[in-house]
Amino acid sequence: MGDRPVDFQLFGTDGIRGRVGEAPITPDLCLKLGWVIGREVKQRNGQYVLVGKDTRISGYLLESLFEAGLIAAGVDVGLLGPFPTPGVAFLTRNSNADLGVVISASHNPYQDNGFKFFDQNGRKLSDSQESSIADSMNLPITTVDAEELGRAKRPANTREQYIDFCKSTVNPDLDLTNFRVVLDCANGACYSLAPTIFREFGAEVYSIGTRPNGFNINQHCGSTALVAIQEEIQKRDADIGFALDGDGDRVIAIAADGQILNGDRILYGLAKMQQLNGTLEGGVVGTDMSNLGLERSLGKLGIPFSRSAVGDRHVSRRLTELGWGLGGETSGHILCHRSTTTGDGIISALQIVQASWRQKCPFSELVADMEQFPQVLLNVPSCQPELVVAKSKVMDRVEEVNRAHNDCYRVLVRPSGTEPVVRVMVEGPDATLVEQEAQALANFIQNC
Repeated sequence: MGDRPVDFQLFGTDGIRGRVGEAPITPDLCLKLGWVIGREVKQRNGQYVLVGKDTRISGYLLESLFEAGLIAAGVDVGLLGPFPTPGVAFLTRNSNADLGVVISASHNPYQDNGFKFFDQNGRKLSDSQESSIADSMNLPITTVDAEELGRAKRPANTREQYIDFCKSTVNPDLDLTNFRVVLDCANGACYSLAPTIFREFGAEVYSIGTRPNGFNINQHCGSTALVAIQEEIQKRDADIGFALDGDGDRVIAIAADGQILNGDRILYGLAKMQQLNGTLEGGVVGTDMSNLGLERSLGKLGIPFSRSAVGDRHVSRRLTELGWGLGGETSGHILCHRSTTTGDGIISALQIVQASWRQKCPFSELVADMEQFPQVLLNVPSCQPELVVAKSKVMDRVEEVNRAHNDCYRVLVRPSGTEPVVRVMVEGPDATLVEQEAQALANFIQNC
């Protein structure tokens, strides 16, 4: 057991992810992965790995297998239990841990699970580090001598440490008394932490998605299903709402009138606010999926904008390269680089309410002047999305659509790194044309 050859793509856009019981999320491969990670840590003279997870039922299985692999390699393990992804990143860089691991499939349904990794600085692994791990998965498992086996423990006060950290990222005078906020915690890793933090600032908090049972993570709730939080905001006459995803590394804001404020609008509002108070560091990093309206609106404010590949680890690296402080994705991964090394839904939400508090106006008013181009994103199911996108006729078709329109239109086709689909994105000033081109392109790819 544990020596099955690995002949498939192990890493996607954000770590490793798949259906539980199917490669790469099988018991033997998860055990092997733990051993490989432990071996890599030991080779760098490390000894301690932190492991957190979200609330899905398969977390028990994967955690125990991964833990066993680490221990077999001679590495000690700190078991955090259900804990937000950004919280694991924070604890990794602020403790004696040599690596941080999160067992999660983020916004995916409970049937999926996976692994995210952070180095000792709390940053996602590089492509070369991922390649090294993938290559080592074909090695046979060996076990260190009994006296060298690792140990497992549950570190103390981790919840309090992360709460204190989140609170430290905003003005200590922030007063949310009489401020009504709805939090949708996606029945995930933030189900207890997020409401606690907002209440400690005096907010009147109404929570949904805070009763995880192992199966309801992201089910009709969270950042990819916004109807429930929109209804709750209206019911509670709330000032704003925040929808987190299953592992808490992204957030979508909902205005009092139900308006959806996605990652692009959040980035614009925070950049505008930081420019006003003189704390903006450089410009803003988005991704290939960021709306053209964000780029143009920032330009009108004189704020530089740069695009990275999709994935918050790519955003983080681009921010580091440029020395800038703010970046993120349309999906709600927001990186406030002065405080965080990865997307953090709770900290991003705190930044938003702090901006409203300082300006004494709803966040939706701060972003009302942002231009928003019509954008259509379609998912085309595919067992091998990378191969489909690489087909010459698909590339030729994309180029044909691009040539047919002027520079005000953008067409992007890419394999998803988290789901078995091809992402098709078209945006431009004419909503009808955007819809038509996106659907035609999706149909073309479907029939390839």
